[in-house]
Amino acid sequence: MHQGPDVLRPAVLLRPAVVLSRGLLGLSLVIALALAAAPVARAEPDPAALTVGTIAAQRRAIDKPLDFVGRIEAPARVEVRARVVGFLDAVLFREGEVVREGTPLYRIEPDLFEAAVKQAEGALERSRAAETLAAIQLQRAQDLLDRNSGTVVARDQARAALDQARGAVTGDDANVRTARINLGYTKIAAPISGRIGRTSVTKGNVVGPDSGVLTTIVSQDPMYVTFPVSQREFLRMRQGGPQPDRSRIAVRIRFQDGSTYDQVGRINFVDISVDRTTDTVPVRASLPNPASALRDGQLVQVALQTGAPEEKVVVPQGALIADQGGVYVFVVEDGRAVVRRVSVASGGSGGDAVIEAGLSGGERVIVDGLQRVRPGIPVLSVPAGQVTGQVTGRT
Repeated sequence: MHQGPDVLRPAVLLRPAVVLSRGLLGLSLVIALALAAAPVARAEPDPAALTVGTIAAQRRAIDKPLDFVGRIEAPARVEVRARVVGFLDAVLFREGEVVREGTPLYRIEPDLFEAAVKQAEGALERSRAAETLAAIQLQRAQDLLDRNSGTVVARDQARAALDQARGAVTGDDANVRTARINLGYTKIAAPISGRIGRTSVTKGNVVGPDSGVLTTIVSQDPMYVTFPVSQREFLRMRQGGPQPDRSRIAVRIRFQDGSTYDQVGRINFVDISVDRTTDTVPVRASLPNPASALRDGQLVQVALQTGAPEEKVVVPQGALIADQGGVYVFVVEDGRAVVRRVSVASGGSGGDAVIEAGLSGGERVIVDGLQRVRPGIPVLSVPAGQVTGQVTGRT
């Protein structure tokens, strides 16, 4: 009777243990799953990358030029002035246009000068008539003397009268020529071909030799560029080896906006003496100017290409950024924008900048989207010109 309870008691005691072990196993599984999921819950997403346009830094053969500051000069420059006094009757040109040699520019009222020509011509006719009469009288005096009916004194007086008449003819003939020249000066024409400036007088004003410059004409094609070369540059060129033929030195100029003139010039003059105030030698080159892009007095940068081309790294000018520390560019390295300090050579190659130091070639240089680039930020590189401005996540 006692075995029943004794036998049943272990079974009753085992049930709580089984339940407890199963509970512990479930709790451990939950804790393990929670621990495994915890890092995933705390992980932060990758920051968004800024899309930028890049271009590879290229190595290119560059002619290393010598740079100077020069000024454009017209080979011919004429100040137009009035040679006779009179009222200005007409201005016959448009200011700033190109005129040909002989083109009428001004006209002075010719009436008084035409009258002066007539008056001089009348005096010349009288002198010629007097010369004819004096010649006849000399012949008569000589005939009388030959027949012993005249005197030597009468013949000599007739000869003197003829000489005086001839002198009067010569003087009056010169007066006629002078009057005609003055009449021609009433028509002021262009003495050379070139571009004409503005007029300083208008119709109705009295002009003359004392009126000053009426207008100015400068020739257009070719044009000169004159620039000073220091003694240091001359010595450097001599130390660099054999002297180059100056007719083979290419002369290129750049305008104030950085653009390069499309025509190549050649040196045609080196001054024979040194300017004592600046210790420089004036040098002049001639450049074609078919499109009249060069203007007299224009300030330009002059580049002389004298040596053999050197291989240099070039990048677009738009990639350069300047600050107090100098000039730098952004390059893409390992998906991030990195600052590279560079040394830029003077001059350039077309629209590119020549890099002396800081880049070795092949770097992906950022040229588009620079406004939003900061050192170290993630960037996504695409070819230049394909940036749309949106932010793209990194992949």
